[in-house]
Amino acid sequence: MNRSQSERGFTLVEVMVALMIFGMIAAAGVAILSFSIRAQAATATRLDDASALARTVSALSADLAQANTRAVRDEGGTLRPAFVGEATTLELVRGGWTNIDAAPRAGEQKVFWQIADGTLVRIGYPHLDGAVALPPTTMLAGVRSLRWRYRYAGAWSDRWDGASGIPLPQAVELTFDRGERLSYRAMFLVGTGYSGTLPGSAPGATPPPTPTPANPGAN
Repeated sequence: MNRSQSERGFTLVEVMVALMIFGMIAAAGVAILSFSIRAQAATATRLDDASALARTVSALSADLAQANTRAVRDEGGTLRPAFVGEATTLELVRGGWTNIDAAPRAGEQKVFWQIADGTLVRIGYPHLDGAVALPPTTMLAGVRSLRWRYRYAGAWSDRWDGASGIPLPQAVELTFDRGERLSYRAMFLVGTGYSGTLPGSAPGATPPPTPTPANPGAN
């Protein structure tokens, strides 16, 4: 007995066509999902990097704004200036160090900025004189090169150590390269309220002579 038209099943060709269409839809869905995951991961990476850059600029701005003229001694007892800047490193003493636990320490802190294995790190010291450095804090990864410059009275210098009797520069410039044609430049004021005169000099006194810049005429 022949089955009625309504009871007939699918032919092999129809099943294969249906499976092919289902496979194409599934493949498209997987591709869209994979793209969405990659885009989300890339966005998260970019956002994390932007946050790290913002934290770095904020921390550096706070350090430099609260820089002071308190000289310190290193682990060997050698007296060092309060602010020592090289082309690739920066060491300074800053105030405003929050003491939440009321630890027996000063409200000032010595900090050191440098590149270590392509990462910009900030190193703090628990005490101002003769202390061993604390573990470095990672601030910004992927830094290929870095350069500091120091400004005083309109002149830029690649080095600062207070040798001319001026303990602090007026501004600091940071330039660093992160590859893929990504270069950043930021400028910071140093020592909010800093007058530029030597400690103990009378208000309104003429500041010491301007140090000779490493690259005169650069602006």
